Amino acid sequence: MAQVTDPEVLKFIAETEAAYPSEANMATPEENRTYYDAMCAVFWAPHPEGVAVLDIEVGGIPVRQYRSKTSGKGAILYTHGGGFVVGSLDSHDDVCAELAAATGAEVWSSHYRLCPEHSYPAALDDVETVWRKLTADGRRAIVVGDSAGARLSAALCLRLRRVGGPMPLAQILIYPGLGGDKTLPSFVDNAEAPLLRTVDLAHYESLYKGDRQDEDNPELSPLRARDFANLPPAFVVTADVDPLRDEGPAYVEKLRSAGVEATWRNEPQLIHGYLRARHRSQRARDSFAAIIAAARAFLA
Repeated sequence: MAQVTDPEVLKFIAETEAAYPSEANMATPEENRTYYDAMCAVFWAPHPEGVAVLDIEVGGIPVRQYRSKTSGKGAILYTHGGGFVVGSLDSHDDVCAELAAATGAEVWSSHYRLCPEHSYPAALDDVETVWRKLTADGRRAIVVGDSAGARLSAALCLRLRRVGGPMPLAQILIYPGLGGDKTLPSFVDNAEAPLLRTVDLAHYESLYKGDRQDEDNPELSPLRARDFANLPPAFVVTADVDPLRDEGPAYVEKLRSAGVEATWRNEPQLIHGYLRARHRSQRARDSFAAIIAAARAFLA
């Protein structure tokens, strides 16, 4: 496994583990959510000045809207991570506020039904419902998601291609888990990576799938799709010390082979969940700046 030596990242890992110990991943869903919410609160940052926030519901699904003084440059649907088990509008609230301020886009942060109470396809159904509401007026929009939210963003693109509907201008996937082959080197090399181990991934995957056996369903496992043509351009960012690392470039290569523009950026020394470190680590700060630049370019 690549070793983390960057002092800022090491400090972030220690701060995270103090609030969210590794055993939290295997706790009951209720306990896991309590740990996770407390950890996210440690890293929450105040909103940039001038960002207006409004909580709404779309078909019973909680959504938080962010508008900056310069909003009007398209829209972003942000889907949060959390292994499909944890996470909420609050857990990624500051990230979305900063995206709105930095891109000039209106950001909609969508919650979704969580596991194990609701396994696949509940979360994807919810994200699709919110996407269709967001784009009902014909506005230009992209999808952005981290971790499990990145998987849902990629799956949404595949579903929209199949059933029809407004396709995102682009997909930005941040340390995505895409349901691919677990023999990829990063699953072995980073099996005991800080903050996310392969045993944790297997646990969350089983909860998301529920009793479904159709692993090759692309809307369940996007990396297992057989056809990647006519999907939106992609900007995929991975953390080098993360068991999910190799799923990002694998997805990018499949898109490129199908004629889709796709870019992969790997972040040395960073670990899964590093967006929360963007105010503590220069590496994380630079990565978030690259994500913002990609979003601005796609919406230009």
